[in-house]
Amino acid sequence: MLLTIFIKVDIKKGFCYTCKNKAKSQQERGNKLKRLAKEIIEGRRLNREEDLSFFETADLAELCDGADNIREYFCGNHIDLCTIINGRSGKCSEDCKFCAQSAFNNTGCETYEMLDKQTILEDCKKREAAGVHAYSIVTAGRAVTGKELDNLVEIYYVLNRECNISLCASNGFLTREAFERIKDAGVSTYHCNIETSRANFKNICSTHSYEDKIDEIKLAKSIGLNVCSGGIIGMGETFDDRVDMALQLSELEVFSIPINVLMPIKGTPLGDIDRLTNEEILRSVAMFRYINPTAYIRIAAGRSYFEDGGRILFKSGANATITGDMLTTVGNNTAQDIVMFKEMGFDIASNR
Repeated sequence: MLLTIFIKVDIKKGFCYTCKNKAKSQQERGNKLKRLAKEIIEGRRLNREEDLSFFETADLAELCDGADNIREYFCGNHIDLCTIINGRSGKCSEDCKFCAQSAFNNTGCETYEMLDKQTILEDCKKREAAGVHAYSIVTAGRAVTGKELDNLVEIYYVLNRECNISLCASNGFLTREAFERIKDAGVSTYHCNIETSRANFKNICSTHSYEDKIDEIKLAKSIGLNVCSGGIIGMGETFDDRVDMALQLSELEVFSIPINVLMPIKGTPLGDIDRLTNEEILRSVAMFRYINPTAYIRIAAGRSYFEDGGRILFKSGANATITGDMLTTVGNNTAQDIVMFKEMGFDIASNR
Protein backbone atom coordinates (compact mmCIF):
# COMPACT_ATOMS: atom_id res chain seq x y z
CA MET A 1 0.00 0.00 0.00
CA LEU A 2 1.39 3.39 -0.98
CA LEU A 3 1.11 6.03 1.71
CA THR A 4 1.29 9.60 0.47
CA ILE A 5 2.12 12.36 2.94
CA PHE A 6 1.26 15.93 2.07
CA ILE A 7 3.30 18.74 3.58
CA LYS A 8 2.04 22.26 3.20
CA VAL A 9 4.70 24.60 1.81
CA ASP A 10 4.51 28.36 1.37
CA ILE A 11 6.33 28.85 -1.98
CA LYS A 12 6.65 32.61 -1.58
CA LYS A 13 8.25 32.41 1.86
CA GLY A 14 10.09 29.17 1.16
CA PHE A 15 9.40 27.26 4.35
CA CYS A 16 7.43 24.21 5.43
CA TYR A 17 4.66 24.69 7.97
CA THR A 18 5.30 21.23 9.41
CA CYS A 19 8.92 22.17 10.15
CA LYS A 20 7.85 25.52 11.57
CA ASN A 21 5.32 23.87 13.88
CA LYS A 22 7.90 21.32 15.02
CA ALA A 23 10.37 24.09 15.86
CA LYS A 24 7.63 25.98 17.70
CA SER A 25 6.78 22.86 19.70
CA GLN A 26 10.44 22.36 20.67
CA GLN A 27 10.67 26.00 21.73
CA GLU A 28 7.56 25.64 23.88
CA ARG A 29 9.02 22.57 25.60
CA GLY A 30 12.25 24.46 26.19
CA ASN A 31 10.35 27.36 27.70
CA LYS A 32 8.48 24.92 29.94
CA LEU A 33 11.78 23.57 31.33
CA LYS A 34 13.05 27.11 31.92
CA ARG A 35 9.85 27.98 33.78
CA LEU A 36 10.08 24.79 35.82
CA ALA A 37 13.69 25.48 36.83
CA LYS A 38 12.70 29.02 37.82
CA GLU A 39 9.74 27.74 39.87
CA ILE A 40 11.98 25.23 41.68
CA ILE A 41 14.45 28.01 42.48
CA GLU A 42 11.52 30.03 43.85
CA GLY A 43 10.39 27.17 46.10
CA ARG A 44 8.34 24.68 44.10
CA ARG A 45 9.05 20.99 44.80
CA LEU A 46 8.07 18.13 42.50
CA ASN A 47 6.07 15.25 43.98
CA ARG A 48 4.28 12.00 43.16
CA GLU A 49 1.01 13.72 42.34
CA GLU A 50 2.49 15.28 39.20
CA ASP A 51 3.06 13.86 35.73
CA LEU A 52 6.85 13.69 35.52
CA SER A 53 7.04 11.68 32.31
CA PHE A 54 8.49 14.71 30.49
CA PHE A 55 11.89 13.96 32.03
CA GLU A 56 12.27 11.01 29.68
CA THR A 57 11.43 12.93 26.51
CA ALA A 58 12.56 16.52 27.12
CA ASP A 59 15.34 18.01 25.01
CA LEU A 60 18.50 16.81 26.73
CA ALA A 61 20.51 20.03 26.41
CA GLU A 62 17.66 22.12 27.80
CA LEU A 63 17.02 19.63 30.60
CA CYS A 64 20.69 19.66 31.64
CA ASP A 65 20.89 23.45 31.39
CA GLY A 66 17.93 23.81 33.76
CA ALA A 67 19.46 21.34 36.19
CA ASP A 68 22.72 23.29 36.11
CA ASN A 69 20.88 26.53 36.90
CA ILE A 70 19.18 24.86 39.88
CA ARG A 71 22.51 23.47 41.07
CA GLU A 72 24.24 26.83 40.81
CA TYR A 73 21.47 28.65 42.70
CA PHE A 74 21.24 26.25 45.64
CA CYS A 75 24.78 24.92 45.83
CA GLY A 76 26.92 27.59 44.23
CA ASN A 77 30.10 26.47 42.48
CA HIS A 78 31.38 24.31 45.32
CA ILE A 79 32.30 20.71 44.50
CA ASP A 80 32.29 18.25 47.40
CA LEU A 81 34.88 15.46 47.26
CA CYS A 82 34.64 12.30 49.32
CA THR A 83 36.63 9.09 49.23
CA ILE A 84 36.12 5.59 50.59
CA ILE A 85 38.20 2.76 51.93
CA ASN A 86 37.08 -0.85 51.76
CA GLY A 87 37.44 -1.58 55.45
CA ARG A 88 36.22 -5.17 55.30
CA SER A 89 35.96 -6.98 51.97
CA GLY A 90 34.02 -9.89 50.51
CA LYS A 91 32.02 -12.83 51.86
CA CYS A 92 28.94 -10.64 52.25
CA SER A 93 25.82 -12.49 53.39
CA GLU A 94 23.51 -10.36 51.21
CA ASP A 95 22.58 -11.43 47.67
CA CYS A 96 22.61 -8.07 45.84
CA LYS A 97 22.80 -8.95 42.16
CA PHE A 98 25.16 -6.11 41.27
CA CYS A 99 27.77 -6.70 43.94
CA ALA A 100 31.19 -8.29 43.49
CA GLN A 101 31.48 -8.80 47.27
CA SER A 102 28.36 -10.93 47.73
CA ALA A 103 29.05 -14.52 48.80
CA PHE A 104 26.29 -15.51 46.34
CA ASN A 105 28.33 -14.22 43.38
CA ASN A 106 31.44 -15.86 41.94
CA THR A 107 33.66 -12.90 41.08
CA GLY A 108 37.00 -13.76 42.63
CA CYS A 109 36.73 -10.63 44.77
CA GLU A 110 39.51 -10.04 47.28
CA THR A 111 38.39 -10.92 50.81
CA TYR A 112 39.78 -9.80 54.16
CA GLU A 113 38.65 -9.00 57.68
CA MET A 114 38.59 -5.50 59.17
CA LEU A 115 41.67 -3.46 58.32
CA ASP A 116 43.80 -2.41 61.27
CA LYS A 117 43.66 1.06 62.79
CA GLN A 118 47.06 2.21 61.55
CA THR A 119 46.33 1.27 57.92
CA ILE A 120 43.09 3.22 57.92
CA LEU A 121 44.61 6.21 59.72
CA GLU A 122 47.48 6.48 57.23
CA ASP A 123 45.05 6.25 54.32
CA CYS A 124 42.78 8.91 55.80
CA LYS A 125 45.70 11.30 56.33
CA LYS A 126 46.81 10.77 52.74
CA ARG A 127 43.31 11.55 51.43
CA GLU A 128 43.03 14.62 53.63
CA ALA A 129 46.38 15.92 52.34
CA ALA A 130 45.14 15.39 48.77
CA GLY A 131 42.23 17.79 49.39
CA VAL A 132 39.31 15.42 50.01
CA HIS A 133 36.48 16.76 52.18
CA ALA A 134 35.02 13.53 53.60
CA TYR A 135 36.29 10.03 54.34
CA SER A 136 34.17 6.90 54.61
CA ILE A 137 34.92 3.42 55.93
CA VAL A 138 32.80 0.93 53.99
CA THR A 139 32.40 -2.62 55.29
CA ALA A 140 31.02 -5.62 53.44
CA GLY A 141 28.38 -7.65 55.27
CA ARG A 142 24.95 -7.14 56.75
CA ALA A 143 26.25 -5.31 59.82
CA VAL A 144 29.25 -4.71 62.07
CA THR A 145 28.74 -6.10 65.56
CA GLY A 146 30.54 -7.27 68.68
CA LYS A 147 34.31 -6.87 68.90
CA GLU A 148 34.49 -5.64 65.29
CA LEU A 149 32.11 -2.81 66.19
CA ASP A 150 34.24 -1.97 69.24
CA ASN A 151 37.31 -1.85 66.99
CA LEU A 152 35.53 0.27 64.39
CA VAL A 153 34.33 2.79 66.97
CA GLU A 154 37.90 3.15 68.24
CA ILE A 155 39.10 3.76 64.67
CA TYR A 156 36.53 6.53 64.24
CA TYR A 157 37.70 8.13 67.49
CA VAL A 158 41.30 8.10 66.25
CA LEU A 159 40.41 9.54 62.83
CA ASN A 160 38.34 12.28 64.43
CA ARG A 161 41.17 13.17 66.80
CA GLU A 162 44.05 13.10 64.32
CA CYS A 163 42.47 14.24 61.04
CA ASN A 164 40.57 17.38 60.07
CA ILE A 165 38.12 15.70 57.71
CA SER A 166 34.41 14.87 57.82
CA LEU A 167 33.75 11.24 58.68
CA CYS A 168 31.16 9.10 56.95
CA ALA A 169 30.28 5.50 57.75
CA SER A 170 28.82 2.71 55.63
CA ASN A 171 28.56 -0.27 57.92
CA GLY A 172 25.30 -2.02 57.09
CA PHE A 173 22.28 -2.33 59.33
CA LEU A 174 23.23 -0.86 62.71
CA THR A 175 21.22 -0.67 65.91
CA ARG A 176 20.35 2.63 67.58
CA GLU A 177 23.07 1.98 70.17
CA ALA A 178 25.66 1.41 67.43
CA PHE A 179 24.59 4.61 65.65
CA GLU A 180 24.95 6.56 68.87
CA ARG A 181 28.42 5.11 69.43
CA ILE A 182 29.77 5.99 65.98
CA LYS A 183 28.24 9.46 66.24
CA ASP A 184 29.92 10.01 69.59
CA ALA A 185 33.17 8.87 67.96
CA GLY A 186 32.95 11.65 65.38
CA VAL A 187 30.93 10.28 62.47
CA SER A 188 28.62 12.93 61.01
CA THR A 189 27.11 11.14 58.00
CA TYR A 190 25.78 7.63 57.49
CA HIS A 191 25.58 5.96 54.10
CA CYS A 192 22.78 3.53 53.20
CA ASN A 193 21.76 3.28 49.54
CA ILE A 194 18.16 2.41 48.67
CA GLU A 195 19.64 1.18 45.35
CA THR A 196 16.56 1.47 43.13
CA SER A 197 12.79 1.98 43.24
CA ARG A 198 10.50 0.26 45.71
CA ALA A 199 8.92 -1.79 42.92
CA ASN A 200 12.24 -2.88 41.42
CA PHE A 201 14.06 -3.67 44.66
CA LYS A 202 12.81 -7.27 44.77
CA ASN A 203 14.56 -7.88 41.45
CA ILE A 204 17.87 -6.76 42.94
CA CYS A 205 18.00 -8.25 46.44
CA SER A 206 16.05 -10.81 48.51
CA THR A 207 18.06 -11.07 51.76
CA HIS A 208 16.84 -7.71 53.01
CA SER A 209 13.97 -5.48 51.99
CA TYR A 210 13.43 -1.96 50.75
CA GLU A 211 11.68 -1.18 54.03
CA ASP A 212 14.77 -2.36 55.92
CA LYS A 213 16.69 0.34 54.05
CA ILE A 214 14.09 3.03 54.77
CA ASP A 215 13.95 2.11 58.45
CA GLU A 216 17.75 2.31 58.74
CA ILE A 217 17.81 5.75 57.11
CA LYS A 218 15.10 7.03 59.42
CA LEU A 219 16.92 5.61 62.46
CA ALA A 220 20.18 7.33 61.48
CA LYS A 221 18.36 10.63 60.97
CA SER A 222 16.54 10.29 64.29
CA ILE A 223 19.79 10.53 66.26
CA GLY A 224 21.07 13.50 64.27
CA LEU A 225 23.24 11.93 61.59
CA ASN A 226 23.21 13.27 58.04
CA VAL A 227 22.28 10.58 55.53
CA CYS A 228 23.96 9.76 52.24
CA SER A 229 21.67 7.56 50.16
CA GLY A 230 21.29 6.92 46.47
CA GLY A 231 21.60 3.93 44.24
CA ILE A 232 22.58 2.40 40.94
CA ILE A 233 21.15 3.12 37.53
CA GLY A 234 21.50 0.72 34.62
CA MET A 235 20.35 -2.47 36.39
CA GLY A 236 17.49 -3.08 33.96
CA GLU A 237 15.12 -0.65 35.65
CA THR A 238 12.80 1.70 33.79
CA PHE A 239 13.19 5.47 33.79
CA ASP A 240 10.06 5.57 35.96
CA ASP A 241 11.97 3.48 38.51
CA ARG A 242 14.68 6.12 38.58
CA VAL A 243 12.10 8.87 39.07
CA ASP A 244 10.56 6.88 41.93
CA MET A 245 13.99 6.54 43.56
CA ALA A 246 14.59 10.29 43.25
CA LEU A 247 11.19 11.03 44.78
CA GLN A 248 11.79 8.63 47.68
CA LEU A 249 15.10 10.32 48.47
CA SER A 250 13.41 13.71 48.33
CA GLU A 251 10.76 12.52 50.78
CA LEU A 252 13.50 11.25 53.11
CA GLU A 253 15.33 14.60 52.82
CA VAL A 254 18.73 12.98 52.45
CA PHE A 255 21.88 15.09 52.61
CA SER A 256 23.79 13.48 49.74
CA ILE A 257 22.67 11.32 46.79
CA PRO A 258 25.37 9.13 45.23
CA ILE A 259 24.46 8.06 41.70
CA ASN A 260 26.31 4.99 40.50
CA VAL A 261 26.13 3.83 36.90
CA LEU A 262 26.33 0.05 36.86
CA MET A 263 29.66 -1.25 35.68
CA PRO A 264 28.77 -4.90 35.01
CA ILE A 265 31.06 -7.33 36.82
CA LYS A 266 31.53 -10.86 35.50
CA GLY A 267 30.27 -13.43 37.98
CA THR A 268 27.30 -11.35 39.10
CA PRO A 269 23.77 -11.88 37.73
CA LEU A 270 24.04 -8.48 36.05
CA GLY A 271 27.44 -9.18 34.54
CA ASP A 272 26.22 -9.26 30.95
CA ILE A 273 23.67 -6.46 31.02
CA ASP A 274 23.94 -3.72 28.39
CA ARG A 275 25.37 -0.48 29.75
CA LEU A 276 23.46 2.79 29.69
CA THR A 277 24.22 5.36 27.01
CA ASN A 278 25.80 8.64 28.06
CA GLU A 279 22.54 10.39 27.16
CA GLU A 280 20.59 8.15 29.55
CA ILE A 281 23.11 8.87 32.30
CA LEU A 282 22.94 12.64 31.79
CA ARG A 283 19.14 12.60 31.65
CA SER A 284 19.01 10.70 34.93
CA VAL A 285 21.47 12.99 36.72
CA ALA A 286 19.57 16.09 35.61
CA MET A 287 16.27 14.58 36.74
CA PHE A 288 17.70 13.88 40.21
CA ARG A 289 18.65 17.56 40.52
CA TYR A 290 15.18 18.83 39.58
CA ILE A 291 13.60 16.56 42.21
CA ASN A 292 16.30 17.11 44.86
CA PRO A 293 17.37 20.73 44.31
CA THR A 294 19.34 21.28 47.53
CA ALA A 295 21.07 17.90 47.97
CA TYR A 296 24.59 16.95 47.00
CA ILE A 297 24.11 15.03 43.73
CA ARG A 298 27.22 12.87 43.96
CA ILE A 299 28.62 11.07 40.93
CA ALA A 300 30.10 7.72 41.93
CA ALA A 301 30.86 4.70 39.72
CA GLY A 302 30.50 5.14 35.96
CA ARG A 303 32.40 8.33 35.25
CA SER A 304 34.82 6.27 33.18
CA TYR A 305 32.08 5.92 30.57
CA PHE A 306 32.84 9.54 29.68
CA GLU A 307 36.11 10.29 27.91
CA ASP A 308 36.91 13.48 29.81
CA GLY A 309 36.27 12.39 33.38
CA GLY A 310 32.60 13.24 33.10
CA ARG A 311 32.91 17.03 32.96
CA ILE A 312 29.47 17.35 31.42
CA LEU A 313 27.90 15.61 34.44
CA PHE A 314 28.93 18.60 36.56
CA LYS A 315 27.15 20.94 34.15
CA SER A 316 24.01 18.79 34.31
CA GLY A 317 23.14 19.06 37.99
CA ALA A 318 25.91 17.20 39.83
CA ASN A 319 27.97 19.02 42.47
CA ALA A 320 29.82 16.22 44.25
CA THR A 321 31.77 13.08 43.49
CA ILE A 322 33.51 10.10 45.00
CA THR A 323 37.12 10.49 44.03
CA GLY A 324 39.85 7.86 43.98
CA ASP A 325 39.27 4.12 43.80
CA MET A 326 35.76 2.73 44.19
CA LEU A 327 35.16 -0.51 46.11
CA THR A 328 35.66 -2.89 43.18
CA THR A 329 36.09 -0.52 40.25
CA VAL A 330 38.55 2.29 39.63
CA GLY A 331 37.58 5.95 39.70
CA ASN A 332 39.41 9.16 38.79
CA ASN A 333 42.31 9.95 41.07
CA THR A 334 41.96 13.01 43.28
CA ALA A 335 44.75 15.05 41.69
CA GLN A 336 43.11 14.69 38.26
CA ASP A 337 39.74 15.67 39.69
CA ILE A 338 41.06 18.79 41.41
CA VAL A 339 42.73 19.98 38.20
CA MET A 340 39.56 19.31 36.22
CA PHE A 341 37.25 21.14 38.63
CA LYS A 342 39.56 24.15 38.87
CA GLU A 343 39.67 24.34 35.07
CA MET A 344 35.87 24.31 35.08
CA GLY A 345 35.74 27.22 37.53
CA PHE A 346 34.53 25.23 40.53
CA ASP A 347 35.53 25.90 44.13
CA ILE A 348 36.95 22.86 45.92
CA ALA A 349 37.53 24.46 49.33
CA SER A 350 35.65 22.59 52.03
CA ASN A 351 32.30 24.06 53.08
CA ARG A 352 31.18 21.25 55.37
